[in-house]
Amino acid sequence: MKTPIDFFFDFSSPYSYIASEWVEALAARHGRTVRWQAILLGVTFQAAGLKSPVAYPIKREYTLRDVRRSARFEGLPYTQPDELPIPTLNAARVFWWLHDSQGPSQATAWARAGLRAYFTRGVMLSQPEPLKALAASSGLDAQQAEAAWGDPLWKARLKRANDEALAAGVFGAPFFVVDGEPFWGNDRKAQIERWLAQGPF
Repeated sequence: MKTPIDFFFDFSSPYSYIASEWVEALAARHGRTVRWQAILLGVTFQAAGLKSPVAYPIKREYTLRDVRRSARFEGLPYTQPDELPIPTLNAARVFWWLHDSQGPSQATAWARAGLRAYFTRGVMLSQPEPLKALAASSGLDAQQAEAAWGDPLWKARLKRANDEALAAGVFGAPFFVVDGEPFWGNDRKAQIERWLAQGPF
Protein backbone atom coordinates (compact mmCIF):
# COMPACT_ATOMS: atom_id res chain seq x y z
CA MET A 1 0.00 0.00 0.00
CA LYS A 2 1.36 3.41 -0.96
CA THR A 3 2.07 5.71 1.96
CA PRO A 4 0.37 9.10 2.28
CA ILE A 5 2.17 12.34 1.58
CA ASP A 6 2.67 14.31 4.78
CA PHE A 7 1.84 17.97 4.15
CA PHE A 8 2.88 20.37 6.90
CA PHE A 9 1.38 23.84 6.63
CA ASP A 10 0.78 27.04 8.56
CA PHE A 11 -2.39 29.09 8.10
CA SER A 12 -0.22 32.22 7.82
CA SER A 13 2.06 30.89 5.10
CA PRO A 14 1.20 32.13 1.58
CA TYR A 15 3.23 29.34 0.01
CA SER A 16 1.24 26.85 2.12
CA TYR A 17 -1.92 28.32 0.61
CA ILE A 18 -0.60 27.85 -2.91
CA ALA A 19 0.62 24.32 -2.22
CA SER A 20 -2.67 23.39 -0.57
CA GLU A 21 -4.40 24.00 -3.88
CA TRP A 22 -2.27 21.52 -5.86
CA VAL A 23 -1.11 18.86 -3.42
CA GLU A 24 -4.29 16.75 -3.44
CA ALA A 25 -4.49 16.57 -7.24
CA LEU A 26 -0.79 15.75 -7.51
CA ALA A 27 -1.13 12.98 -4.95
CA ALA A 28 -4.23 11.54 -6.63
CA ARG A 29 -2.44 11.30 -9.99
CA HIS A 30 -0.08 8.82 -8.37
CA GLY A 31 -2.52 6.91 -6.21
CA ARG A 32 -1.56 8.68 -3.02
CA THR A 33 -3.49 10.44 -0.29
CA VAL A 34 -2.41 13.50 1.68
CA ARG A 35 -2.05 13.71 5.43
CA TRP A 36 -2.52 17.38 6.33
CA GLN A 37 -0.74 18.62 9.44
CA ALA A 38 -1.24 22.09 10.86
CA ILE A 39 1.85 23.51 12.56
CA LEU A 40 3.14 26.88 13.70
CA LEU A 41 5.96 28.35 11.65
CA GLY A 42 7.10 30.39 14.62
CA VAL A 43 7.96 27.18 16.44
CA THR A 44 9.98 25.82 13.55
CA PHE A 45 11.72 29.15 12.98
CA GLN A 46 12.71 29.33 16.63
CA ALA A 47 14.08 25.80 16.56
CA ALA A 48 16.07 26.52 13.40
CA GLY A 49 17.22 30.00 14.44
CA LEU A 50 15.32 31.57 11.55
CA LYS A 51 12.79 34.35 10.96
CA SER A 52 10.06 34.83 8.39
CA PRO A 53 11.45 36.02 5.02
CA VAL A 54 9.26 39.12 5.25
CA ALA A 55 11.03 40.05 8.50
CA TYR A 56 14.17 40.89 6.50
CA PRO A 57 13.85 44.20 4.62
CA ILE A 58 16.05 42.99 1.77
CA LYS A 59 13.84 39.92 1.27
CA ARG A 60 10.40 41.34 2.01
CA GLU A 61 9.50 43.00 -1.28
CA TYR A 62 10.88 40.14 -3.33
CA THR A 63 8.99 37.58 -1.25
CA LEU A 64 5.69 39.41 -1.58
CA ARG A 65 6.23 39.76 -5.34
CA ASP A 66 7.15 36.10 -5.66
CA VAL A 67 4.07 34.99 -3.76
CA ARG A 68 1.81 36.94 -6.10
CA ARG A 69 3.66 35.59 -9.13
CA SER A 70 3.53 32.02 -7.81
CA ALA A 71 -0.23 32.27 -7.25
CA ARG A 72 -0.72 33.58 -10.80
CA PHE A 73 1.44 30.75 -12.12
CA GLU A 74 -0.91 28.23 -10.50
CA GLY A 75 -3.99 30.17 -11.67
CA LEU A 76 -5.04 31.01 -8.12
CA PRO A 77 -6.69 34.11 -6.71
CA TYR A 78 -4.50 35.96 -4.23
CA THR A 79 -4.94 39.15 -2.26
CA GLN A 80 -2.09 40.34 -0.08
CA PRO A 81 -3.34 40.40 3.54
CA ASP A 82 -3.01 43.69 5.41
CA GLU A 83 -0.93 41.86 8.03
CA LEU A 84 1.55 39.10 7.28
CA PRO A 85 2.37 36.98 9.14
CA ILE A 86 -0.28 36.67 11.84
CA PRO A 87 -0.65 34.34 14.84
CA THR A 88 -2.57 31.27 13.71
CA LEU A 89 -2.55 29.09 16.80
CA ASN A 90 -6.34 29.29 17.25
CA ALA A 91 -7.04 28.24 13.66
CA ALA A 92 -4.54 25.40 14.07
CA ARG A 93 -6.16 24.24 17.33
CA VAL A 94 -9.53 24.11 15.58
CA PHE A 95 -7.87 22.02 12.86
CA TRP A 96 -6.68 19.43 15.39
CA TRP A 97 -9.99 19.47 17.25
CA LEU A 98 -11.77 18.61 14.01
CA HIS A 99 -9.08 16.13 12.98
CA ASP A 100 -9.30 14.11 16.15
CA SER A 101 -13.01 14.44 16.90
CA GLN A 102 -14.64 14.51 13.45
CA GLY A 103 -11.99 13.09 11.15
CA PRO A 104 -9.22 14.25 8.82
CA SER A 105 -11.60 15.24 6.00
CA GLN A 106 -13.34 17.77 8.23
CA ALA A 107 -9.99 19.16 9.33
CA THR A 108 -8.82 19.41 5.72
CA ALA A 109 -11.98 21.28 4.75
CA TRP A 110 -11.32 23.73 7.59
CA ALA A 111 -7.72 24.18 6.49
CA ARG A 112 -8.79 24.98 2.95
CA ALA A 113 -11.42 27.42 4.18
CA GLY A 114 -8.96 29.18 6.46
CA LEU A 115 -6.17 29.48 3.91
CA ARG A 116 -8.53 30.74 1.22
CA ALA A 117 -10.20 33.20 3.60
CA TYR A 118 -6.91 34.75 4.67
CA PHE A 119 -5.17 34.83 1.31
CA THR A 120 -8.08 35.79 -0.94
CA ARG A 121 -10.31 37.89 1.34
CA GLY A 122 -7.95 39.06 4.06
CA VAL A 123 -9.92 37.45 6.89
CA MET A 124 -7.87 37.94 10.04
CA LEU A 125 -7.64 34.42 11.43
CA SER A 126 -5.78 35.84 14.42
CA GLN A 127 -8.90 37.63 15.69
CA PRO A 128 -11.69 35.78 17.52
CA GLU A 129 -14.71 37.30 15.80
CA PRO A 130 -13.56 36.77 12.19
CA LEU A 131 -12.45 33.26 13.12
CA LYS A 132 -15.84 32.47 14.66
CA ALA A 133 -17.58 33.89 11.58
CA LEU A 134 -15.44 31.68 9.37
CA ALA A 135 -16.32 28.67 11.50
CA ALA A 136 -20.02 29.44 11.15
CA SER A 137 -19.77 29.94 7.40
CA SER A 138 -17.91 26.62 7.18
CA GLY A 139 -20.77 24.76 8.81
CA LEU A 140 -19.23 24.54 12.27
CA ASP A 141 -20.70 25.59 15.57
CA ALA A 142 -18.85 28.84 16.24
CA GLN A 143 -19.16 28.52 20.01
CA GLN A 144 -17.77 25.00 19.93
CA ALA A 145 -14.88 26.17 17.77
CA GLU A 146 -14.11 28.97 20.21
CA ALA A 147 -14.28 26.53 23.12
CA ALA A 148 -11.91 24.19 21.28
CA TRP A 149 -9.22 26.78 20.64
CA GLY A 150 -9.27 27.70 24.33
CA ASP A 151 -9.29 24.12 25.59
CA PRO A 152 -5.99 22.88 27.12
CA LEU A 153 -6.57 19.55 25.36
CA TRP A 154 -6.29 21.09 21.90
CA LYS A 155 -3.52 23.43 22.96
CA ALA A 156 -1.56 20.35 23.95
CA ARG A 157 -2.51 18.60 20.72
CA LEU A 158 -1.08 21.43 18.64
CA LYS A 159 2.07 21.43 20.74
CA ARG A 160 2.44 17.71 20.10
CA ALA A 161 2.00 18.27 16.36
CA ASN A 162 4.72 20.91 16.45
CA ASP A 163 7.03 18.64 18.45
CA GLU A 164 6.45 15.77 16.04
CA ALA A 165 7.12 18.03 13.06
CA LEU A 166 10.42 19.17 14.54
CA ALA A 167 11.36 15.55 15.26
CA ALA A 168 10.68 14.79 11.59
CA GLY A 169 13.07 17.56 10.52
CA VAL A 170 10.43 20.12 9.53
CA PHE A 171 11.78 23.67 9.63
CA GLY A 172 9.38 25.59 7.39
CA ALA A 173 6.12 25.42 5.46
CA PRO A 174 4.94 24.07 3.22
CA PHE A 175 6.96 20.98 3.97
CA PHE A 176 6.30 17.57 2.47
CA VAL A 177 7.53 14.11 3.40
CA VAL A 178 7.17 11.51 0.65
CA ASP A 179 8.28 7.96 1.42
CA GLY A 180 10.56 9.39 4.09
CA GLU A 181 12.06 11.96 1.70
CA PRO A 182 11.71 15.61 2.78
CA PHE A 183 10.80 18.40 0.36
CA TRP A 184 10.60 22.01 1.51
CA GLY A 185 8.68 24.68 -0.31
CA ASN A 186 5.98 25.23 -2.89
CA ASP A 187 8.68 25.20 -5.56
CA ARG A 188 9.44 21.51 -4.93
CA LYS A 189 6.30 20.51 -6.83
CA ALA A 190 8.12 19.23 -9.92
CA GLN A 191 10.55 17.19 -7.84
CA ILE A 192 7.73 15.63 -5.84
CA GLU A 193 5.92 14.80 -9.07
CA ARG A 194 8.98 13.02 -10.48
CA TRP A 195 9.58 11.16 -7.20
CA LEU A 196 6.01 9.89 -7.22
CA ALA A 197 6.20 8.92 -10.88
CA GLN A 198 9.64 7.34 -10.99
CA GLY A 199 10.82 6.78 -7.45
CA PRO A 200 14.08 8.04 -5.92
CA PHE A 201 16.43 10.01 -8.13
